[in-house]
Amino acid sequence: MRKVNYIENMEQWRSEFKFYIPVKVRFSETDMYGHVNNVSPFIYFEEARIDYIQHTGLMTDMVSKDGAVIVGDLQCDYLQQIYFNEKLKLYVKTDSVGNSSFDLHYMGVKENDEIAFTGRGRMVYINPQTGRPQPLSEEKKRLLVEN
Repeated sequence: MRKVNYIENMEQWRSEFKFYIPVKVRFSETDMYGHVNNVSPFIYFEEARIDYIQHTGLMTDMVSKDGAVIVGDLQCDYLQQIYFNEKLKLYVKTDSVGNSSFDLHYMGVKENDEIAFTGRGRMVYINPQTGRPQPLSEEKKRLLVEN
């Protein structure tokens, strides 16, 4: 498996995931060769990210009067081809927490337990009135670290 720049030790990194959602590759997510389109993992990331953030208790609604989580950056590393009708487990975990942002990591695993793709993204907690970053409370940081 090729080296991914945000993963130092693949075995350790992989073992730290607990939360996942099931994904079944739909026909509309593939190209004319039956491969998953390169944008589809980002859609899977969004679905998993929302479920994960709700699971942690960080937010029940993705936008509230108190704050909102937006994507600051997002990347995907494609390691294997994926095809129509394949079933994946899309894992997500908190990698690091800053003052007003946090990094999430993603891992798409095929039924044969091989990693198909990995990803990472910086989420920013903002004030919905101003659109500016705002600090995460200590409680919100704790929720992200514990899950």
